[in-house]
Amino acid sequence: MGDYTKEQVAATMDHATLKQTMTDQDIIDNAKMCAENKVASMCVRPTDVASAVKELEGSGVPVAIVVGFPHGSNKSEVKALEAKLGIEEGAKEIDMVMNVGKFLSGEYDFVQKDIEAVVAEAKPKGVLVKVILETCFLDDDEVVKACKIAEAAGADFVKTSTGFGEDDKRSKSATPEVIDIMMKTVGETMKVKASGGVRVWETAVGYLDQGCTRLGVASTVQVLSGAPDAGGSDDY
Repeated sequence: MGDYTKEQVAATMDHATLKQTMTDQDIIDNAKMCAENKVASMCVRPTDVASAVKELEGSGVPVAIVVGFPHGSNKSEVKALEAKLGIEEGAKEIDMVMNVGKFLSGEYDFVQKDIEAVVAEAKPKGVLVKVILETCFLDDDEVVKACKIAEAAGADFVKTSTGFGEDDKRSKSATPEVIDIMMKTVGETMKVKASGGVRVWETAVGYLDQGCTRLGVASTVQVLSGAPDAGGSDDY
């Protein structure tokens, strides 16, 4: 695996604070941790944007908002409004969930326009859009198709998972295999984010080695504690 420092890996991490039970104090505490570790962003629920922006002021760490989370089945107009309101409160990045049900129904034009509705709110304001494909529900060919739709819609990133996907037969985590497909499909035109199941240092740097530029992580402190310069093992 590549030779990364703790700081280099932290700078790729979108720290997720998305559990339903998180309190206002949890958001404040997590913002402090994000500022201390200089992560790539703090990814929050829509009602937490203003608080996170306030707590991170001056830290250099931007706030990302989830849109249509976690199922992706909100109407496009609702997703666009959610994005608009989050941007007005200071969000600089958007992690939106693709409408998986419509995708699996073959309604590809609908899915593209759904993404375009959010991109239209974000792009004029310089806000990044990451499209969560929920790859645990897709086969390899469907992952390719979904990546191409996100690309055509003008998104900046494709992302594997919400981490909330549930299916008895499939993992809800990112996998090296699906990251390989995503990189081969749009790696030259878009950025790729691995999310779901990134809980240890070795997993994180493995995805970076594959070409990911962002990692969706809830266990940020745990992952960073495995860095060689954080007292962890050099044998990785």
